[in-house]
Amino acid sequence: MSETFGLQYVSPYAFEAMQKVDVVRLAALSDPELRLLLPCLVRMALCAPADQSQSWAQDKKLLLRLLSGVEAVNSIVALLSVDFHALEQDANKEQQLRHKLGGSTGESILVSQLQHGLTLEFEHSDSPRRLRLVLSELLAIMNKVADSNGEYFFKSSELFESPVHMEEAADVLCILQAELHTLLPITEMAEALLHVRNGAWFLCLLVANVPDSFNDVCRSLIKNGERQDEESTGGRRRTEALRQLCKMNPSQALKVRGMVVEECHLPGLGVALTLDHTKNEAGDDGVSNMVCFVSGLLLGTNAKVRTWFGTFIRNGQLRRRENSSSVLWQMRKQLLSELMSILPAAKKAQMPQEGDPERAASLYCGLKEEHVVKASSLLRLYCALMGIAGLKPTDEEAEQVLQLMTSRPPATPGGVRFVSLSFCMLLAFSTLVSTPEQEQLMLMWLSWMIKEEAYFESTAGVSASFGEMLLLVAMYFHSNQLSAIIDLVCSTLGMKIVIKPSSLSRMKTIFTQEIFTEQVVTAHAVRVPVTSNLSANITGFLPIHCIYQLLRSRAFTKHKVSIKDWIYTQLCETTLPLHQQLLPLIDVYINSVITPASKSSPEATNKPITEQEILKVFQGHPGESPRLNQRHRITAQLLLLYYLLSYEEALLANSKTLAAMQKKPKSYSSSLMDQIPIKYLIRQAQGLQQELGGLHSALLRLLATNYPHLCIVDDWICEEEITGTDALLRRMLLTNSAKSHSPIQLQEAFSVLQSNHTQLMQILEHLTLLSASDLIPYAEVLTANMSQLLNVGVPRRILQTINKLWMTLNTVMPRRLWVMTVNALQPSLKLARQHKYTQNDLMIDPLIVLRCDARILRCPPIMDITLHMLNGYLLASKAYLNSYLKETADQDIKPSPSSAMTLAGQGETMEVTREELKNALLSAQDSAAVQLLLGGLSSSRGREDSGEHRRR
Repeated sequence: MSETFGLQYVSPYAFEAMQKVDVVRLAALSDPELRLLLPCLVRMALCAPADQSQSWAQDKKLLLRLLSGVEAVNSIVALLSVDFHALEQDANKEQQLRHKLGGSTGESILVSQLQHGLTLEFEHSDSPRRLRLVLSELLAIMNKVADSNGEYFFKSSELFESPVHMEEAADVLCILQAELHTLLPITEMAEALLHVRNGAWFLCLLVANVPDSFNDVCRSLIKNGERQDEESTGGRRRTEALRQLCKMNPSQALKVRGMVVEECHLPGLGVALTLDHTKNEAGDDGVSNMVCFVSGLLLGTNAKVRTWFGTFIRNGQLRRRENSSSVLWQMRKQLLSELMSILPAAKKAQMPQEGDPERAASLYCGLKEEHVVKASSLLRLYCALMGIAGLKPTDEEAEQVLQLMTSRPPATPGGVRFVSLSFCMLLAFSTLVSTPEQEQLMLMWLSWMIKEEAYFESTAGVSASFGEMLLLVAMYFHSNQLSAIIDLVCSTLGMKIVIKPSSLSRMKTIFTQEIFTEQVVTAHAVRVPVTSNLSANITGFLPIHCIYQLLRSRAFTKHKVSIKDWIYTQLCETTLPLHQQLLPLIDVYINSVITPASKSSPEATNKPITEQEILKVFQGHPGESPRLNQRHRITAQLLLLYYLLSYEEALLANSKTLAAMQKKPKSYSSSLMDQIPIKYLIRQAQGLQQELGGLHSALLRLLATNYPHLCIVDDWICEEEITGTDALLRRMLLTNSAKSHSPIQLQEAFSVLQSNHTQLMQILEHLTLLSASDLIPYAEVLTANMSQLLNVGVPRRILQTINKLWMTLNTVMPRRLWVMTVNALQPSLKLARQHKYTQNDLMIDPLIVLRCDARILRCPPIMDITLHMLNGYLLASKAYLNSYLKETADQDIKPSPSSAMTLAGQGETMEVTREELKNALLSAQDSAAVQLLLGGLSSSRGREDSGEHRRR
């Protein structure tokens, strides 16, 4: 609103004095400033105050003294002497008349026929007629605004345009609003004043004389405003008026800006207020208010606000006329000046040749550490402006943004973040590089990234550096996974932007042919150190992401690079909470070990982890040495257990395919699996489910498939009882004497069992208070002496306690416990021969369990243990036979070329026959077990009957 140029506005100092009714500060104002506030001050001095305090009485005296020397006070006093009740009645009648006549202004009750123009009539009129003239004109404008349905119009009015009478007209407006506030709401008056010349000036004076209405007026003007203010004259006038109001009351400017965002109206006003606030900010190196405001709009979670402001940016670029005076242009100029203020100082010299890196390095002074955060904020803002709001940068903007992107920050965590953002912005907006000189600058910067990556990671003290991101992008380019690169860029920048895959073609050429060939990528990836103490708390792109992608693309096998040691080391260097990339890494590694990259080269696979390396992790396990219970050790053991189970499952699933390719990967031995405390680890995982993510459920799935005898329902119920509240209360009773009992003392108590039952009973009762893990050292003594419990005269309570302890141990070491128990309960003849069964023997022939001492049948607590083991080994035998069937599937179908036609239809028949034989064997085992039990019970009953007959 350029017509207000040169007019005296109310200063912030004066407006604050009016808000606080600070008469002392008002007295310090100059005469021109005081003149603008006279309507309110005169009313304040003449009207009866609500405040009857002594302090206000003193202030009022000072105010009257201040006003006594101002000549314009007399005219305002005359205005206040009018009969406003009669004036309001006439105004209401005129409103009704205009409504009947459809808005025609032919007749007026407030003002009779004018002989001259409004300006002359106003000049020659007394105070009552002046009030009527202004009121009539104002009502006419307000009525027209109400009938315009939001369409802007300009109303030419002599009263509001004459510079001679503007102050007097403003006095009349203020008096009218104060005395007829019901007829003339200040918000409606503010709306009407936007349609006349000098409306912003009148509006500021009106609000300054009613300072408590500031927020209401601003909110009303914003709410009734346009969604895009710079597209229309009305929007620009409204924006300018609100901007002047905020200059008058700068403390509320940011609050008004918040109203703008809340209503999604007048985006230009929001930017303009931010520009005004930024100019008033003290010069510092922090992130400016402009950067924060625009970033918040475009990167916030409110999609409506983001779309609204993006439309403002797009529409602003379409207007060519008066481009330099638009708010958008001023915003871009401000952002560019902030960007240039933090650019590192570079020598104004010609770009060096490609083969002159020393001269290239001499051209640079690094980005200052205090500017790194601001530089990162500016980069993200320009990404949002170009990617979300569709800003098309000028040549100067593109050049300066590229200079900032390719600057070299210090080796700090903020510097690592800045380099990552710059690299992703380079991928997202490759059009910023348009000349050969700029491309050379980009190549030098990328070469610097590769060279300095290790130094940055070690100096900055961060685990996720930009080196991993470089490797990951290179791998994606080699495997042509452009969508994955786009996802990576969007994730790093923290915004969803549209990137055309075609725009990455030049970068792909640079990466795959000039910087990172596939062989260089694989060789470099293996040398990248593993992430120490890897957990979900470490965010960003890590070496594990790069190795995962290379394994998926089979790059290691293609170039014959061994990755086994790196995988094993990383699995050992893990802690809780579990990183989400570890399980996918193990899965894809197992696939690369078992499945060849192509049928033509079946030897192109990775090496599996050796049994010796796996056993190293389980040495010193808490089950054997309770002192070692580090969280990272448990994590590594659980991951290797997942690897072993998944490996065996994958081996069985691919047995037919591997047989056709005449390839047989090595399977892990059963002795290795016997040395791993599977059930103990599963219990540990159950207590760490929140930190292990999906590892616990994955282990349960694999366990149910490969080790069903470890998933017996009765065992899970028993575990709930052992780990429940009752067990916790019992352990609270644990005394020091109970803790002091050693396995040697337990053995001594067993040795005197026939003569002294009390000593053994006391030790066993104390052992029941221990946890399952603490009982492990006593397992061998308990099982080795079970045969003594079958002798006549052993108290039932001892037998029941032994049963209880055995069931507790069964929750942590079932397989080892079963083998020890079966060997301990053999008949005396076999014990004398010292014949020991192994886990494999019992899985092949589960009926060995029933070839035990016959006295077990007359001892219910021990019989319960025997039946539990029999049930487990029957399930184990079934799983063993199923896996054996899959492992040996290739032995049935090996047709030679000469007999291919003869045996073509026999494969399916053989499979059916093998399956039937397996089912028959399992049925025979179940039947034999039942018969053996019944036969044993019958012979036991017969011996009891004959013994009773002899006693008679």
